Amino acid sequence: QVQLVESGGGLVQAGGSLRLSCAASGRTASTYNMGWFRQAPGKEREFVGRIYRTGDNTDYADSVKGGITISRDNAKNTVYLHMNSLKFVDTAIYYCAAAHMWNRLEARYFGWGQGTQVAVSS
Repeated sequence: QVQLVESGGGLVQAGGSLRLSCAASGRTASTYNMGWFRQAPGKEREFVGRIYRTGDNTDYADSVKGGITISRDNAKNTVYLHMNSLKFVDTAIYYCAAAHMWNRLEARYFGWGQGTQVAVSS
């Protein structure tokens, strides 16, 4: 079983950048495909992007494509979400999670952390 802890969130002005981190403990992170999700106030949690276990492949939701990059450092058991040109609508709690299969379905992910809050001021 893997345990995940997100960090790096905070308050940023529109147009700014943030890098979120997802640190894994327990099972080695490289065993899993990793996904990022977010939940905005009053909305359901949604898929943001994912990265293959080796880091060779990534996939992003259309709503964030062009503004984010996901990377991973398996030697550090850490996955990153790089966000640029942030907008007010990006305000949300951001979560990472692990998956055995390469997919976008939230139900297929596990090991959810507490999330990290990102607030973008307009």
